[in-house]
Amino acid sequence: MKDRRHNTRWQINREVKVKLEGAQTFTHGHIKDINFKGLQISLKIKLPKETFLKLSIAFADEFILSLEAWVVWRKSIDRFNLYGLYITKINEEDKEKIYKFVYKYFPQEISKKRMQESEIEIGGETMQDRRIFARFPVNYPLRFIDPHTNSEGEAQTDNLSAKGLGVVTNKELKPQTPLEMWLKIPDKGEPLYTRGEVVWSKRLEFNKYRVGVKLEKADLMGMSRIFRT
Repeated sequence: MKDRRHNTRWQINREVKVKLEGAQTFTHGHIKDINFKGLQISLKIKLPKETFLKLSIAFADEFILSLEAWVVWRKSIDRFNLYGLYITKINEEDKEKIYKFVYKYFPQEISKKRMQESEIEIGGETMQDRRIFARFPVNYPLRFIDPHTNSEGEAQTDNLSAKGLGVVTNKELKPQTPLEMWLKIPDKGEPLYTRGEVVWSKRLEFNKYRVGVKLEKADLMGMSRIFRT
């Protein structure tokens, strides 16, 4: 139960009030979805980039929580800014506030997620979105090494998030294979170094595989470089 609540994205589509640290008043916003690791929120104000934020969110009078978050991505939609926030610090009391709020106002979300414990796999990934951040289609060359066998290879990314990436390669990589990776970003900087582990692999055709890699840790600064390009 604890792990399921930790990863579940609750679709609430709820008007909220938000106050950044140092602000005198709350501003109106709209939360699309939330869990204990992140949320998607729409605001009129622009949030500072590449920094940690301290903010308070008021769902209702009895559900006001404080947390720290990192702005992972931003999209402009009409006069609003849609943000993906990664929660970097939240206490257990505020986690319970989130769960109790969803349970009180959106009980169908609790029931729906319980029904989805048995998930259908499509292409090595599940129908239920357990990713902390949205994935974005990005095609960059990647070089990797398996440190256990010292074997090297090359790949092309087809999507990525701050916590994982999908790649296409001509080398078979089995699940649980550790990887050290260098992603070539077209920003005239050094290749982005990161580490991860293969979580699934699917053969597309002869000598061609699609592979899902979970990163060892969320690379927020690396994602900032990618979005700037």
